[in-house]
Amino acid sequence: MQLKYKILILGASYGSLLASKFLLAGHSVTLVCRSKTAQLINKDGTRVRMPVKGQVKMIEIDSRQCQGKLNAMTPEEVQPKEYDLACLAMQEPQYSEQNVRYLMKSIALAKLPCMSIMNMPPLSYLARIKTIDIQSCRPAYLDHSIWDEFEPGLMTLCSPDPQAFRPPQEQANVLQVGLPTNFKVAKFDMPEHNAMLSQLDEDIMNARMEVDGTSLDLPVKLKLHNSLFVPLAKWSMLITGNYRCILPSDIQSIQQSVHSEIEKSRAIYEWVSNLCKL
Repeated sequence: MQLKYKILILGASYGSLLASKFLLAGHSVTLVCRSKTAQLINKDGTRVRMPVKGQVKMIEIDSRQCQGKLNAMTPEEVQPKEYDLACLAMQEPQYSEQNVRYLMKSIALAKLPCMSIMNMPPLSYLARIKTIDIQSCRPAYLDHSIWDEFEPGLMTLCSPDPQAFRPPQEQANVLQVGLPTNFKVAKFDMPEHNAMLSQLDEDIMNARMEVDGTSLDLPVKLKLHNSLFVPLAKWSMLITGNYRCILPSDIQSIQQSVHSEIEKSRAIYEWVSNLCKL
């Protein structure tokens, strides 16, 4: 009999993309978010729209039509021991908010395995890579002490390759996927946790959605990898483009960041790539 997991996802924006894939595969998901957003999701569910090869229109995943069950909670309502897996889908500074910080400590103390889909890798994941000096990385985090409670072996990381955004004219329960690529996740330390990831990988791979009488295989899979370095593959792109959007007194697009100084961008991309290979 196929196991059904209870999955906790911190962050209802980007996290709703991963949630929709778990829900299609029949698993239960709790999204952690602000009270107003939780009320909206519990009333109307989530909508995740994505392009699908061979389809003219965007395909919309309505959580209310999925096999799995979805609910939303505020951080203070969550009991981590009720879940099999926690997924971290917030931006790194958001974990410093008081109620989220308390929940993070509860998750760590419950020894709940965690899978991050953050661009910023948790310090406890970097601790699994023996050649990284963790102490020198601490200043890069708004509050590095949040990650001190987590056992490195219980933390893994996805390369957040799929790109998605909230359409500005829509409510907070709607997400649109721009680039429907795969989440590439590294293994945990423990075999039983890897068995869960492997099952989730298989379940998402096999899930289908009926659209106008046609069974569709939707993009965005969860791909399990042995190497700890696979989730770092996006670093070169992020640092060359995304992280150079913020200027001292202004912001610029990713395209401007890359193309305004193309040779400098090329040098940064290659430097980061070489760093990841050390």
